[in-house]
Amino acid sequence: MGILDEDVVRVRESTDMVALVGDHLALKRVGSRYRGLCPFHQEKTPSFYVNPELGVYKCFGCNASGDAITFVRELEHLDFVEAVEQLAVKAGIQLRYDDKRAATDRSRNTRLAEVVGLAIDEYHRLLLESPDAGPARRYLRGRGFDGEAVRRFKLGWSPDDWDPLSRTLQQQGVRRDDIVDAGLAFVNRANKLQDQFRGRLMFPIYDARGVPAGFGGRAIGDQQPKYKNSAENPLYHKSRILYGLNWAKSDIVAQGEVIVCEGYTDVMAFALGGMPNAVATCGTALTDDHVRALKNLARRVVLAYDADAAGQGAAERWYAWEAEYQIELRVAALPAGRDPADVWHDSPEALRAAVADATPFLQFRLDRLFAAADLTTPEGRGRAGQAAAGLVAQHPNDLVRDQYVMQLAARLGIEADALRSTVATARRAGPPPTSRRADPPRRREQAPPDEPPDEPPDDVAPPTAIDRRELDLLRWVIHEPEMVADWIDAAFFTDPNTRQVFDLLVGAHTFHEALEAAAGAPRSLLERLAVDEPPTDDDAVALAARLVVNAVEPRAGELLRRYLQSGDDRAMVVKLDLDELAHLRELGEWPRAREVALRLVSQVVDATTEVGGPQ
Repeated sequence: MGILDEDVVRVRESTDMVALVGDHLALKRVGSRYRGLCPFHQEKTPSFYVNPELGVYKCFGCNASGDAITFVRELEHLDFVEAVEQLAVKAGIQLRYDDKRAATDRSRNTRLAEVVGLAIDEYHRLLLESPDAGPARRYLRGRGFDGEAVRRFKLGWSPDDWDPLSRTLQQQGVRRDDIVDAGLAFVNRANKLQDQFRGRLMFPIYDARGVPAGFGGRAIGDQQPKYKNSAENPLYHKSRILYGLNWAKSDIVAQGEVIVCEGYTDVMAFALGGMPNAVATCGTALTDDHVRALKNLARRVVLAYDADAAGQGAAERWYAWEAEYQIELRVAALPAGRDPADVWHDSPEALRAAVADATPFLQFRLDRLFAAADLTTPEGRGRAGQAAAGLVAQHPNDLVRDQYVMQLAARLGIEADALRSTVATARRAGPPPTSRRADPPRRREQAPPDEPPDEPPDDVAPPTAIDRRELDLLRWVIHEPEMVADWIDAAFFTDPNTRQVFDLLVGAHTFHEALEAAAGAPRSLLERLAVDEPPTDDDAVALAARLVVNAVEPRAGELLRRYLQSGDDRAMVVKLDLDELAHLRELGEWPRAREVALRLVSQVVDATTEVGGPQ
């Protein structure tokens, strides 16, 4: 099955590249380009650039590059058709296929997402209108969530019956297999559909793009388990999906901070409390995939777990994530036994303060240890010091450990050297047996921690050195061809790669057509130039003149040498024009310099044609 080429072009041209990339990482405008931290490799200094006019991106750190379709394919591990279909849905484009059977058939995932969307609407209607949803409404009111909150988060109610949702969906024309594949029902022993969720308050779960993916259902009453999530299916992967990310993305990017909690009502509480940058895991612990997705949006991660749950987190995993993804991990100071929704219900101000006062993970653990210790006696301080040394020993950074040693020494009145020795002994002994060991972080290229440059780095170049004047000409050909259209010629490109790129651009209707026809070094050069920006000048006349002068002078100089060597009488004409051009450039007489330069352009192009190509 293939999508018609013209539809692929429509999807590509209709996609806002900055908005698409901005859904996954923070972008900063630099000139007419946008820059951010690459989502495809770990870096500290932004080297990922987006050109919104051409709809392309390029990373100068790992060389990842492409258009909107490539970006979606690489980031979400989709094939070409799936990526185009996903972008087409966002752009409101109805795709056509070269396979007639596929022309009337939507992609599987799109169909399933539509089915889940219908279920969200039905469950929501039932929560608002159905008499048997009374207990769920009372539960919500008891937790401080009113009708406005119910509508804002599209909460729902699944009736405590065998198949009401399945019957409703089938009446709406949904196929039986799609209901099952979407995780909404299963086939029972009587070969009938039976709803997965019964007698539960329903929290709809969307993926980061806002596409319906599944549900989290909370039992109202004694039903077990208390929380039930959609089964894994093509749409719903609990190790990758985060509840609320579709709503929180823009606020996360704007604030540079994401709050991670455990419950759906916690996310609601944060949003209603003025902190809409919160997300929750869906019935699972935080995973590598979760952290990878979040680090592209913000580098400060605040854990808003119940204090006991946060304190018992796998320290090695937290520290590995901090090192691997260059994030700053902190823990909100919530009271023990109280989740964020409880704190918000009692005092929204207290919830905001808990996040504002969030401390580094190790500091949080030490504070909890000391809060429970007896520090009034030497024996109590010694026991606290021994336990604290064990916590400090788990941190992988030598300098951080030593700073905590100094802090502990001052707090406990124990010699710093004695504590260092205790920490060293604890490190040699390894983590406690109950500690869940995280996989070691993959080694990745580390970027230097300098101030990010305002332009793509010049030292990332094609394998062979290329005359910068030729590169500059190609930038104008790509980005503002009208500046050079009346005189540009293949004669100005002596490097085989720049010549091939020029030929590709001249022979193609669009930049993307040229890019698709390129390979090897010319393709790499095109990708790089696509996110480069030609230098600008307030004096457009002078800029246009300098372009032609800089391009023609070296070629005219070569032509003069060739004429002199062969005794060609035309050498004198070229020599006079070159001398006049140098004089006018020195005086800054750019309009007249352009006239002379254009005379030389004609001579260079004519001479090149005579000998059958550039020399």
